Amino acid sequence: MKKPALFTISLLLGFQALTSAQTESLFNGKDLTGWTIYGTELWYVEDGLLVCESGPEKEYGYLATDKEYKDFDLTLEFKQGADGNSGVFFRCSIEGTRITGWQAEVAPPGSNTGGIYESYGRGWLIKPDPELDKYLKFGDWNTMRVKVLGDKVETFLNGQAMITLEDEKIGKATGKIALQIHSGGGIKVQWRNLNIRVIE
Repeated sequence: MKKPALFTISLLLGFQALTSAQTESLFNGKDLTGWTIYGTELWYVEDGLLVCESGPEKEYGYLATDKEYKDFDLTLEFKQGADGNSGVFFRCSIEGTRITGWQAEVAPPGSNTGGIYESYGRGWLIKPDPELDKYLKFGDWNTMRVKVLGDKVETFLNGQAMITLEDEKIGKATGKIALQIHSGGGIKVQWRNLNIRVIE
C-alpha cells in the first residue's frame, strides 16, 4: 500500500516542479529590469511595488516587456490609488507612445474593467456584463488574470470570469505585454506579483 502512495506523491511533486519551471516573474520587486518605458509618464519601484503615475505632460505612457509573448496565462495584482484609466496590453507593439494591440481594461467602477479594447483599430471588442463590475475593489488590491491562447482571450477579476472572446486578428498576432497609463493626469496605479506562464 505504501509504494503506490509514494509513487503518487512523486508524480505530484514532479508535476508541481514542471509547472513552477514554466512560470516566470515579470517584476523582480527592485527595479525595471526586463521592461522599457515609453513616453514621459512616471514608472518607478517603491517599497517593492511597481508604480505608474501621471507626469507633468499628462499624456499616454507605457511600460512594456522586452520579451514578446504569444500564448500565455498572466496573473497580476493592481491597486488604483486615484481615479483614472489603465490597462494590460498583450501581443502589442509600440513606437513612441503609439501602441497597436489589445488591452485588458483596468479602470474605475463602471468603466469595463476586464473588457478588451483594440487601440488604433476597432475599439471595444467586448465589454463585461455591467453586473460583474461589483467584483472590482476600487482602492484595494485586485487580482487580474489574462489568458491568451490562439485566437481565444479570457479575463478574470478576483476569480470571476469577466469575458471570453475569440478573434482571428488576435490569433495571428504576437508581441509584448505592456502596462498603460492613460492621458489626462491624476492617475496612480500600483502593481505587484506579475507572473506569466507561457503555454506551448
